[in-house]
Amino acid sequence: MSTIHLSNSALDTIARDTDVHVPGYDRSAIKPGIVHFGVGGFHRAHQALYIDRLLRQGEAFDFGIVGMGVMPSDARMRDALHSQDCLYTLTEKSPDGTLNSRIIGSIIDYVFAPDNPAAAVSVLARESTKIVSLTVTEGGYNFDHVKGEFDFTNERVAADIAELKEGRTESLRTFYGLITAGLIARRASAQKPFTVMSCDNIQGNGEMAHRMFLAFAGAVDAELAQWIDAEVSFPNSMVDRITPETTDAEREEIKSAYGYVDEWPVVCEDFLQWVLEDNFVDGRPPHADAGVEMVTDVVPYELMKLRLLNASHQGLCYFGYLAGHRLVHDVMADRRFADFLLAYMEREGTPSLRPLPGVDLDAYRRELIARFGNAAVKDTVARLCAESSDRIPKWLLPVVRENLASGVAPVTLSAAIVASWARYAEGVDEDGEPIAINDRMAQRLQESASHNREDTLAFLRDREVFGDLIDEPEFTSEYARILTLLHERGAEDTLDTLLAELV
Repeated sequence: MSTIHLSNSALDTIARDTDVHVPGYDRSAIKPGIVHFGVGGFHRAHQALYIDRLLRQGEAFDFGIVGMGVMPSDARMRDALHSQDCLYTLTEKSPDGTLNSRIIGSIIDYVFAPDNPAAAVSVLARESTKIVSLTVTEGGYNFDHVKGEFDFTNERVAADIAELKEGRTESLRTFYGLITAGLIARRASAQKPFTVMSCDNIQGNGEMAHRMFLAFAGAVDAELAQWIDAEVSFPNSMVDRITPETTDAEREEIKSAYGYVDEWPVVCEDFLQWVLEDNFVDGRPPHADAGVEMVTDVVPYELMKLRLLNASHQGLCYFGYLAGHRLVHDVMADRRFADFLLAYMEREGTPSLRPLPGVDLDAYRRELIARFGNAAVKDTVARLCAESSDRIPKWLLPVVRENLASGVAPVTLSAAIVASWARYAEGVDEDGEPIAINDRMAQRLQESASHNREDTLAFLRDREVFGDLIDEPEFTSEYARILTLLHERGAEDTLDTLLAELV
């Protein structure tokens, strides 16, 4: 087959000449029902896949997805999707090397809000929009994770509040501003509001979104905030699928294997899970028909995932990077890392969880180790090390605080993970090579970490990140001891020491 570009018109050729599963449904019959902010790899490997499953079953034709971007970098996704009728290839990679590729057709449009914010608001305001969903990353919610308060000092947020107070929408720049403007328009026309569905890795993500939107809306109009509080639903959810960043290697893989060009394919593991609170204000797709677990209380599932999977990702990435590994499966090929993560999960992570009847936590923990070791996915250690100042406080520090408060479980291995982050944040690995710190607080973190050797608690003194942990000697003593080990003996010997202490 000669090389063609992915598009609606190419689907018949791709179906005929390859084993890629193409949409068998009429995409022209899909109506927009979901607007999604944060159309990256994860959304396209997860929520968009579930809608695609329903469409292939003849369901959810009123819930096509319209992507919406607000950041300047989102223009690249707009261009890529528009160039191929919003289609893309999703390739699931099993540990045995088996590939399962399908073209996803559930995204039917992409709106780049900076092009015309007022037009973007009109998309949110139209009656067909039933759900507005979010994967805007852990750091995207604009709140102080120590105080739990909305950050009104953010210049973009402050500008959007001022514009909405003046009744204008022409220059809105944040998803808070755009979504609130859409709700204002719905309220003014006596329409039902839409559901705001967070799909980010935050404990109580729906509750968090609810609190932050109320704070934002309250700064615009107190009565508007009261209406949102009474009328808009914010379901909690737990989402799970390891999805590395797309590289040129994946683009070339599609071209060489299947003979067509895909500007932005997605690769992911073969594991998939979504647990969702059934709390929608104006209808929803039949999620359960696509394999979504619909429940009344998501929190126990959220804690299991955040404190075992996500915290363990932090447990492997800094130690792994310092030890010279750059791919996650290479880290996991060293048994000491698997043993360390299992020990953390069993001894410290699991005691902080809520009861989960019917869930085999031992099997879950061991499945995580196997998933991390999936060599076919080629997930990078650097991806897991990114944005640590937003991740560690949400995924790991709650484990530390609960275990300190209960006195039931130790905090040594959690302290080791934080110490490994502090050593990584120094910006130089064990071979003297520079480390590029990808974090919104990178400069501040490196400045703190630069004093690690003369003051072993220097990194912990940042209360904006660590709150009052600096005042907890049970934690700080172990942290200081392990950071000293990392400086004197390196990552691998430090892990050996910690594991020997567990015997």
